[in-house]
Amino acid sequence: MTTNERTDLGLTDSAAAAGCSCCSTASATDTRVAVSTTTQDVLVDGMTCSHCVMSVTEEITAIDGVENVSVDLNAGGSSRVTIHSAAPIDAARVRAAVEEAGYALAGSPA
Repeated sequence: MTTNERTDLGLTDSAAAAGCSCCSTASATDTRVAVSTTTQDVLVDGMTCSHCVMSVTEEITAIDGVENVSVDLNAGGSSRVTIHSAAPIDAARVRAAVEEAGYALAGSPA
């Protein structure tokens, strides 16, 4: 005859409604910090390929405070560039970065 013996490893909390002690809502403390970000969209003329996207992304990402840049490429038209940052980025700095990459903001004189 076999006897099933179990050793309590302390991984469960019998008072918890569900889940083990590491995921139980009864004893878990949420230590996440809410981080607010700012999103800015600019339109850039002249981009036609992935190299263009990479150049603009690299220049804008180099601006202090920029956390992430994404580009919705519209080859032959104005491409939407979305800038995520902790605080708003000065428009003149964005314009300078785009121009440094060799492009222009939509509506800007060439």
